[in-house]
Amino acid sequence: MTETPARTLQTHAGACHCGAVRFEIRTDFPELTTCDCSICRRKNALMVKVHESDFRLLAGADFLSEYQFHTRTATHYFCRVCGIYPFHRKRVTPDYFGINVYCLQDFSPQGIPVRQTVGADMP
Repeated sequence: MTETPARTLQTHAGACHCGAVRFEIRTDFPELTTCDCSICRRKNALMVKVHESDFRLLAGADFLSEYQFHTRTATHYFCRVCGIYPFHRKRVTPDYFGINVYCLQDFSPQGIPVRQTVGADMP
């Protein structure tokens, strides 16, 4: 029997462009995702999925605007000051967040596998 190596979660700080919204996540970046739904195509974000227990909003709750569409299950959050999309609560797995990795400080996505998710054809 082969033993699965233990996951090493690292903490990463993130923020919107103006810094009004600040957060941190814990992840080992198993993969990054893109999505072809109507909003993700337009915002062109590269995301990592983290469980809500590995997400912490540090500042800026009052600066977040929420946007929902279609089934109104997923909630996309935007900074009301600078307009940046830092994260969303996922539709299929609502106890997870999709984090825009371009909002993470000192992070490079190089070398992490990217998976295209299909959102446009979801019922």
